[in-house]
Amino acid sequence: MSEFELKSGFILSKRSFDLNKRAAIRYWLSTADGPLQIVIETEKPMFMVESVQYRFLVDELKQEGIPFLHKEPTLKTFKQEPVTVVYFYSYKDFYNARTIAENISVTTYESHIRMEDRFLMERFIYGSLNLQGCIEKRKGYFYCLNPRVKRADYTPELKKLSIDIECSEDEELFSIGFYCNSDNVSFEKVLMIASAAQASCYTIIPDFVEWVADEKVLLKRFVEIVSVIDPDVIVGWNVINFDFRVLHFRALSLGLDLKLGRNGGSATWVDSKTNKGQGYIDIPGRVVVDGISALKAESYLFPNYSLENVAQYFLGEGKSIDNVNERLEKIMRNFKENKVELATYNLKDCELVWRIFEKTNVLDFLIFRSKLTGLVLDRAGGSVESFNNLYLPKLHRNGYVSPNLPQSGGLVSPGGYVMDSKPGLYENVIVLDFKSLYPSIIKTFKIDPYGLVEGTVNETNAIEGFKGAKFDRDENILPQIIAELWEQREKAKKAKDSAKSQAIKILMNSFYGVLGSGGCPFYDPKLASSITMRGHWIMKWTAQWLEKAGYEVLYGDTDSIFVLLDSGLARENCIEIGERLKMNIDAFWKAKLEKEYQIVSFLEIEFETLFSKFFMPTIRGAEKGSKKRYAGLTRNGRENTLIFKGLENVRTDWTQIAREFQFQLYWTIFEGKSPVEVVEETVNAIYSGQVDEKLVYQKRLRKQLEEYKLSVPPHVKAALKTEVLRGKEGKKPLYTNLGSIHYYITINGPEDIAYVSSPIDYQHYIDKQIKPIADAILPFVNLEFDEIVNRQYTLFNDV
Repeated sequence: MSEFELKSGFILSKRSFDLNKRAAIRYWLSTADGPLQIVIETEKPMFMVESVQYRFLVDELKQEGIPFLHKEPTLKTFKQEPVTVVYFYSYKDFYNARTIAENISVTTYESHIRMEDRFLMERFIYGSLNLQGCIEKRKGYFYCLNPRVKRADYTPELKKLSIDIECSEDEELFSIGFYCNSDNVSFEKVLMIASAAQASCYTIIPDFVEWVADEKVLLKRFVEIVSVIDPDVIVGWNVINFDFRVLHFRALSLGLDLKLGRNGGSATWVDSKTNKGQGYIDIPGRVVVDGISALKAESYLFPNYSLENVAQYFLGEGKSIDNVNERLEKIMRNFKENKVELATYNLKDCELVWRIFEKTNVLDFLIFRSKLTGLVLDRAGGSVESFNNLYLPKLHRNGYVSPNLPQSGGLVSPGGYVMDSKPGLYENVIVLDFKSLYPSIIKTFKIDPYGLVEGTVNETNAIEGFKGAKFDRDENILPQIIAELWEQREKAKKAKDSAKSQAIKILMNSFYGVLGSGGCPFYDPKLASSITMRGHWIMKWTAQWLEKAGYEVLYGDTDSIFVLLDSGLARENCIEIGERLKMNIDAFWKAKLEKEYQIVSFLEIEFETLFSKFFMPTIRGAEKGSKKRYAGLTRNGRENTLIFKGLENVRTDWTQIAREFQFQLYWTIFEGKSPVEVVEETVNAIYSGQVDEKLVYQKRLRKQLEEYKLSVPPHVKAALKTEVLRGKEGKKPLYTNLGSIHYYITINGPEDIAYVSSPIDYQHYIDKQIKPIADAILPFVNLEFDEIVNRQYTLFNDV
């Protein structure tokens, strides 16, 4: 690289801190030529105060000897008060000044925005950038001080490495596994602790196994291997809050420094301020991405995020042991008796994670999310941060400063509209779904924080919202952002770029939640209510239009309407009606909004699904129809597919036998066959003990066991029994770090499956798992569960 060369790079990490008593920003980038560190020393941390209060703050700052600069007012608050910008030379002075302002009741604005974020957002830089400056080569990376930067559209080719550790229940390390299999690097390695005598016992040792003497050597070799492979991204499963947490604290206890950074810098563990026992790892020049968090960010939903479950879903294979208790016991046994088998198991976990990342392209999704919003790859959640990054620079250019978080924490806004349902078993039900309803409402009705302020000032040019809201027709920001994102998504869909399309969809859909969240500085009940209550209004008018057109509406939820067609219609006729209704409803809204509001409608309804069979249950124990719970048979290509929504089949608090029974029962009924045999076979299988492995409950512990005082649910009772038994055996408590518990209901109550000592209570499973599912649908085909079961017992006894 030469001096003042123009380079493109993707931001791996960002951080601001005091360097030589002056605030500085450090960015690590991935470039085509290798990792690059940028240091910015020209920026200053800052906040704003109302100009009328500025003089009070000045007096205190001078008295405390805190140096500062200020800028005359160019911005104002939403209450039309001019603000003065106050700059500081160091973060230490910034934090002290913020505390002083709080103590003298001077309100600061935008003091929560860190310098590294403000520097990028004000330049409209998201994810990638172009830089020009004096670039120097250092050992293993490049370095540039105070370059000129601007927005870019650069997509990196990131080098990743999958890791996994194995350890004892006391978190003493046994081994560390590594795996990567890319075009450039293929590497498999397991570092396994073994004495010389232990290692000599193995005549056949796989090439990937490397013996190390103890934990100190293990950790030092870990650092060496990471340095040699030199990944941009380290991936794993719960890799941050388990693997790296254990690695960090084991190194700390052994007096070692994990110098995993590209500049020889140390890995730093930072505790979460909100979640006890959680945190994140900062490694200079690298980023650690957890597979679970990454899939959640892309809106993958699983009843169980264990590596076993997710690997089975994506890859059709998984771990050899998944139960926590069995896994830990076998790992500890293999460490003593069969280290090669443990190494193979360790490597398999690394490989499964790697293949899940490859199969889902989740890293591509995270890269584009970063380029879209500015969120770094390892950022979990981040909806408010994304909104601020996109919105604040535009707000500033319109002359306003961000408000602060609501002191009340935010009030609950109305949720999506849910119609009363008409329970029953039906044929030919079509689903009409408003495409991105909430973003469409924002775009159509100009719903926007800045627009709300301007609309209140100039009511003659405003569109009325709800709860007294008025939105300016012309002065707005968020509708423009939505329009830009919408166009990008349409291009992505045409290009079949699923990662990009999904990232944009998630971002647009997050805007309502952000504006309705007390954790967002732009929260205002008028904003969120004007979105959801407008949604109510749209759904009601659409249902009325359908009913006037002669159709029966069975149900509606947020943005979807379920419409009953004649049962005798062929599939082709149903599809033709669905497409015609789509066009007519779109035309209805276009005309209505033009006439009543003089606005262009961006509402668009889609013909989403045709259910040849559809079931809407009643509320359990009542005749009234339930909400957010239904099942339907639809065609996916040439095959029929059974869809469940909110029913036991998709709920993790129901057993596997219950889910399988519901699927078989509904499938049989939807095919027009008698379900009697399905009921009888399931009941017999439970009573005879043939399906014990499917009777396991799984439930997550949300808090420490001692915190369950007023109510102690079954899974907690099972965990408490286990801890008592383990205490008697002199073993460490198993559930101090929360996690999930697998348990049976026995004749003596709930018991952990690893410590079960009583017979399983089969009658419980019949009464609480099977009967409720059967009772929901059997009456609609003129059958009763109790009659089927009693008749079966009568025939059995007669024989």
